[in-house]
Amino acid sequence: MQETWRWFGPNDPVPLDHIKQAGATGIVSALHHLYRGEAWPLDAISRRRDEILAAGFVWSVVESIPIHNSIKLRSGPYAHFISAWKDTLAAIAKAGIGVVCYNFMPVVDWTRTDLKWRLPSTGYALRFDAVDFAAYDLCILERKGAEVDYHSRSHGADLLRVIRARFDSMSEQRRNELEHTIIAGLPGAEASYNREILRRLITEYEGATSVDLRANLVAFLRDVVPVAQENGLRLAIHPDDPPWSLFGLPRVVSTTADVRAILAACDTLANGLTFCVGSFGARADNDLLSMAQEFGARIHFAHLRQVTREPDGSFHEAEHLDGSSDMVGVILALMKEELHRRSVGRPDHEIPMRPDHGHLLADDIGKKVNPGYSLVGRLKGLAELRGVMKGLEYGSRELAR
Repeated sequence: MQETWRWFGPNDPVPLDHIKQAGATGIVSALHHLYRGEAWPLDAISRRRDEILAAGFVWSVVESIPIHNSIKLRSGPYAHFISAWKDTLAAIAKAGIGVVCYNFMPVVDWTRTDLKWRLPSTGYALRFDAVDFAAYDLCILERKGAEVDYHSRSHGADLLRVIRARFDSMSEQRRNELEHTIIAGLPGAEASYNREILRRLITEYEGATSVDLRANLVAFLRDVVPVAQENGLRLAIHPDDPPWSLFGLPRVVSTTADVRAILAACDTLANGLTFCVGSFGARADNDLLSMAQEFGARIHFAHLRQVTREPDGSFHEAEHLDGSSDMVGVILALMKEELHRRSVGRPDHEIPMRPDHGHLLADDIGKKVNPGYSLVGRLKGLAELRGVMKGLEYGSRELAR
């Protein structure tokens, strides 16, 4: 697999020289200053590409082109924003970049409740605490319908008592930190909000079901996949993170059945998947090895990150090789897919991968960093993943002797 690294552009605290020291050869980036749905100009894309090339890398994956909320609702000016998305695809292709990672999460992007959760190692991890999130939703945001949603779950009355007790135990500082973490926008997210804007956007989805959102996603794909195909691009949808409903909003890229439906809707290599081990792995009912095998031909990008699941739906970012998912098994499945692609002559036989959401470690503690995207934790993760790949390659040669 091609070793890549997410870089947020010239303002990223991790410079390209440090990424080179980590051993990556490809860069995953986007034009993060153009995140309101407008088309990306070719000259701006080319400048970013040339900066990456000058540092000795290739721009392997665009992650990601934002999808305007009107597209997800299929309402208002959605046609204008789909047209801009198509124009961006064409410009990306002209710049020579082959893979586009994107997501279809409504209102909020990837979501956590803690950005510095202390680990036994004395490092820090990102964490999603299900009860803290519910306390924010029910007691701070005071979302319409939240009490009914939580009461309808198993042992709902007890759950509501737990949620309110958690809220009561929080200091004002913790409540403010929690809100900022959830809605201010994490690295790579499409937007940040204040409380009133968030309430308004959630209200726009009132009555929308997963069937509705899936239909809008399929309609979007039928608009843009032909453009990707004509331009030699591979689209790679990223799963929901976490892979279940937040704020009562539907999410439709969370399970094996979801992926199967998305890929079947436009059955072409141009319509593919970002295989995020951490996102899919946050659900115990996702069989990651089976998914990697079933969808292997359509996996155009891999996020090799781990989470440790907890019984109540909470999870934290784990060591890359030590969490709730079989990372070594996933890597083996992806490497087998690469061998198959080579055997049939596919030019995209090398799957770009990147370490993701590394721990905050060592000299990075106390520095200005993008949460989840500090240097040392990802360097450690990439080295571990590289070791697995080298070991599997060596073992396969020895077994074949």
